[in-house]
Amino acid sequence: MEPSFLLIGQLTRDYLLPPFGQPLLDSPGGNLLYAAGGLGVWDDRIGLVSRAGENYPRQWLKDLAARGWDTIGIRVQPAALDQRFFLAYSESLEATRVNPVAQFSQRGITFPKALLGYQPRSNTKTAQSQPDLTLPSLADIPSDYLDAGTLHLCPMDISTQLQFSDSLRGAMRVITLDPVAGAMTPAFQRETRALVRGLTAFLPSLEEITALFWGQTHDVWDMAAALGEWGCEYVVVKCGERGQLLYDSGNKRRWEIPAYPAHLTDPTGAGDAFCGGFLAGYRKDYDPLEGVLYGNVSASLAIEGSGPFHPLGAMRGLAEARLSALREMVRSI
Repeated sequence: MEPSFLLIGQLTRDYLLPPFGQPLLDSPGGNLLYAAGGLGVWDDRIGLVSRAGENYPRQWLKDLAARGWDTIGIRVQPAALDQRFFLAYSESLEATRVNPVAQFSQRGITFPKALLGYQPRSNTKTAQSQPDLTLPSLADIPSDYLDAGTLHLCPMDISTQLQFSDSLRGAMRVITLDPVAGAMTPAFQRETRALVRGLTAFLPSLEEITALFWGQTHDVWDMAAALGEWGCEYVVVKCGERGQLLYDSGNKRRWEIPAYPAHLTDPTGAGDAFCGGFLAGYRKDYDPLEGVLYGNVSASLAIEGSGPFHPLGAMRGLAEARLSALREMVRSI
């Protein structure tokens, strides 16, 4: 079956120390898989585009295919790639990607030798930067995937996202995009203007949109309106435990959607899971509010466990029950 949803992002080998529960050491991760997990709650007709090094476990790729996801777009490179990702949380839910030795020591956990020499990857590019071979390119997209018509771009550096959005705008009916945090600053406003032009939905976090308009306005609705004027149909601001804000650029309508009251175990990838769920809900009837509701439920399932596949193990009917309950909580303002 040809995929109906196209996701483009990165794969990682995760070393996670969540706020609650057991650590994950060398487990499949990356924004691509968290978005797929959120989308897969509702629909499994997913095509994945990414890159993996020759040292990436082949069994992990087989496991993705076993879920019914199309992995032809994951190109295995003829070289080993450093796809390690480390993240640790404090008891107050503050996250850090640095000093993994100290983080393991504080928890009394043996430091994994595979993390020796680990350095967090920068999420911004300069002209002097070395090419990041873990980033997908246009050439990695199978031609059959272009028939999907529905695309989500996970957080990648802004030049890579621009390349995909500019090239695929004519081929895709729906394009949603989650920006990379490092590019959401006033210095990148010109690039962001180009990035949001023609998007169906732009999906920043509250911290990201606030950083983009730092020193210009404190009103998040003014920020959303500005993004709408730059050329995207809908702006969805992800506000963590506060839920989401939805702005319709065409008719200037606004909604507040509270987060579904889920039990927090691990917030890793919740924003990506939301974006995957949003894509499924929006594709259903091309209703942005429906997209936010689906994404909200996907995120609620994601934070109740660790790893990108946790939402897929939810009890039958749970997602639909949460969706029904959430509809009563929406506020139009």
